[in-house]
Amino acid sequence: MTSTYQRIVLATRPRGSVVPENFRLETVAIPELQDGEVLVQNHYLSLDPYMRGRMSAAKSYAEPQALDATMIGGTAGVVVASRNPQFAAGDCVTGMLGWAGMGVADGALLRKVDATHIPLSAYLGVLGMPGMTAWYGLNQIMHAKPGETVLVTAASGAVGSVLGQLAKLRGCRAVGVAGGAEKCAYVVNELGFDACVDYKAGQLETDLAAATPDGIDAIFENVGGEIFDACLTRMNAYGRIALCGMIAGYDGSPVAINNARLLLTRRLSLRGFIVTEHQDLWPQGLAELSALMADGKLKYRESIAAGLAAAPEALIGLLKGKNFGKQLVQLI
Repeated sequence: MTSTYQRIVLATRPRGSVVPENFRLETVAIPELQDGEVLVQNHYLSLDPYMRGRMSAAKSYAEPQALDATMIGGTAGVVVASRNPQFAAGDCVTGMLGWAGMGVADGALLRKVDATHIPLSAYLGVLGMPGMTAWYGLNQIMHAKPGETVLVTAASGAVGSVLGQLAKLRGCRAVGVAGGAEKCAYVVNELGFDACVDYKAGQLETDLAAATPDGIDAIFENVGGEIFDACLTRMNAYGRIALCGMIAGYDGSPVAINNARLLLTRRLSLRGFIVTEHQDLWPQGLAELSALMADGKLKYRESIAAGLAAAPEALIGLLKGKNFGKQLVQLI
């Protein structure tokens, strides 16, 4: 077995938009396993919008990504060596081993998964953090009821695509917002949404009104900025908003809510959340999502970049909305 592996570290903090020079590719030695630890060969790396926030030194819900350390990220791979009785070579696992070809972790921080009938990559998407984010937002914050109109921004992405499908399964009217005719067609024709608004078409307010003739009862917000502002004007009284992300402002752009007064006049409930803070609900949520997958009731799409060195450009593309579905990097 090789004695080294490659990793990507955060070399500098972005000033505005992320650039490739913010990262550095390194070759490092595999550390010696200690009791309870597992060595994993990573097959897939997950790229997610939250990474942009971690690259900043600003105070947030989690500590900033350390400079000159392996860039944070979810991974799916196969155990190659173990000093933990719960894991054996050949086991498929997910964890947070970061932007690296291999990684060592305490077994308590890994989740064993079954890739016999479900692709390993799906455990970083629909059956991983993105799927759980959608499940939590719909069930714990939006409290969507049959017949209500549920709107989700970034509807063709890893989280939004699951949210809309779950809403439809509950009997809701599911409306998406996405960028471009191709993504909107996928959201309606493949995922089964009732409508999808193309924010790039230049008539956001008009198209939103047409897609939500009875108003909006619940929003799952991934974007922020002018799109969120426009959606607020369509909200019904006592509507609920699950604030998952504000990708429109992740490069430093302002994301002021110009229609914030509507939170008061329409008595809206808005709650931000971080799904990793609710681990107690993950077994229930993942069990439900897995059952739906097994029954063929959840569809998903992946954008896959090839090789660890492609991760920086793939993340930059993700932050600009260039990905289609879940953005992954295939490492092996």
